[in-house]
Amino acid sequence: MNKLAIGAAICVALLGSASQAADPKPAVVQPLLTEPLTGIPGKEVTVLTVEYLPGGTSLPHRHDADVFVYVLEGAVVMQVDGKEPVTVRKGETFREKPTDIHRQSMNASKTEPAKFVVFVVKDQGKPVTRPVDGA
Repeated sequence: MNKLAIGAAICVALLGSASQAADPKPAVVQPLLTEPLTGIPGKEVTVLTVEYLPGGTSLPHRHDADVFVYVLEGAVVMQVDGKEPVTVRKGETFREKPTDIHRQSMNASKTEPAKFVVFVVKDQGKPVTRPVDGA
């Protein structure tokens, strides 16, 4: 899957909706790398950055992958089903498991942007993100 297709798929999944916010602000997603993992047949890593504008949010989604987040700027509120929301600040990390439903992902600030890098270890050729049915 090429970088443009990956970015488009992620953007669709990360867009806020009018039902979640009066003024939805879509995420700015920049794919950086997708490469097969040496010695692990059928697996690949995808690396990308995500920027939430002030007040930015995403719809509930899942990754069907191991996901590791490192916050570069600002702070984001993250929550997976069964866990309390956490605010992850610059220099901190967050992890999602392949079975997690990412219920909440949003900029913690209404006035400053937030930016984070995402490392995704997934099955080759599978989408990075997919929406949650009935979300």
